[in-house]
Amino acid sequence: MEVMTLSEADFTRLYTYIKKNYGIDLSKKKQLITSRLSGPIRAQGFPNFTDYVNDIVSGRDPGAVTAMLNRLTTNYTYFLREEEHFRYLKETVLPNLARAHARDRILSIWSAGCSSGEEPYTISIYLKEFFGPKADLWDTRILATDISQKILTQASTASYPAESLSPLPASWRQKYFVRRADGRFQVADTIRKNVIFRTFNLMDPIHFKRKFDLIFCRNVMIYFDQPTKDALVRRFYDATVPGGYLFIGHSESLTKTACPYRYLLPAIYRKE
Repeated sequence: MEVMTLSEADFTRLYTYIKKNYGIDLSKKKQLITSRLSGPIRAQGFPNFTDYVNDIVSGRDPGAVTAMLNRLTTNYTYFLREEEHFRYLKETVLPNLARAHARDRILSIWSAGCSSGEEPYTISIYLKEFFGPKADLWDTRILATDISQKILTQASTASYPAESLSPLPASWRQKYFVRRADGRFQVADTIRKNVIFRTFNLMDPIHFKRKFDLIFCRNVMIYFDQPTKDALVRRFYDATVPGGYLFIGHSESLTKTACPYRYLLPAIYRKE
């Protein structure tokens, strides 16, 4: 199918709108935009990019905007991604948090930019493994947010193809998943019910009921420019309890002078 023409003026209007409202910097992604959006734009009945951009920047259809962002920022994800993070979670973070919360038995964990759910479900499995028979005595519900309601709906179904589970130990696949007739795997209810999905734009102020012991925001900030990243990390810091942790993606970097967290290991930080 022929790619539609995107003028410089329409390109500028579109990436400026996206940057201002969602923090995502696509100013060098003209080819990506034209290749990924031409087909969907035609399918929606728009004769050209100008009419489509007019519709987007009007802001009258938030669903159209999130559908567009999904197409432009698709990020392949799977269970146990960046496994060394989970090793550190198991060996260091969870023991520290369990000691800190021995009295109230409440852990506050946020998977920010959770996409299709593999990350929060992986965290939930580690919590179940760590606390074992005492897991039910703890409140370890994970807040999992994404800008897209569509991807959250997919995540909440908790159904995955076999290949996305391949990094997991075989014993975990047996213990925490149910194989369906269609060959896909369903996350077990004990893990599924420990994750709460909510739509949230990371550019918005962070006003949740509790501050967080642990924030995962991995492979999300790759779409943000440095000032946007720095501002988001400051908001994360304000929403983290003293002694709490921030995990980012290994392909991401924070400005040392601007980062309020203490660096621990590659892509792992802590609030003093």
